[in-house]
Amino acid sequence: MNDLPQTDDQWREWLRQQGAEPLAFEVTRRAATERPFTGLYEDHWVKGRYYCVCCGSLLFDSGTKFDAGCGWPSFWQAAEPGAIQEVVDRSHGMERTETRCSRCNAHLGHVFPDGPAPTGLRYCMNSAALKFKDPA
Repeated sequence: MNDLPQTDDQWREWLRQQGAEPLAFEVTRRAATERPFTGLYEDHWVKGRYYCVCCGSLLFDSGTKFDAGCGWPSFWQAAEPGAIQEVVDRSHGMERTETRCSRCNAHLGHVFPDGPAPTGLRYCMNSAALKFKDPA
């Protein structure tokens, strides 16, 4: 990970240079959450793949995206085993499972056990933490 920024100022500049949306730093480095139904990818149904906005690691494939009605892009499975790290989150007076990029530790969102088959999982992601690329 030596090729990635280390300080907050470096991350801010890196994300700006990558064309990330303004909320990307607060979401990925400070674990903020974008407002529901406002993210770029919440109602996005183009075929392709979703990558970490911070380091470019592959996170999700559009074939696993579904409409959970929760206001954030939701997926039932990560694109590759080990791409996402799960961490217990006890903030806001509740216990949830936070998801982070395994490569750069960027906060992505949370995972819940109320998704569709075959996994039963709902990876509820912040659009600001993702970068979409179509297969073309």
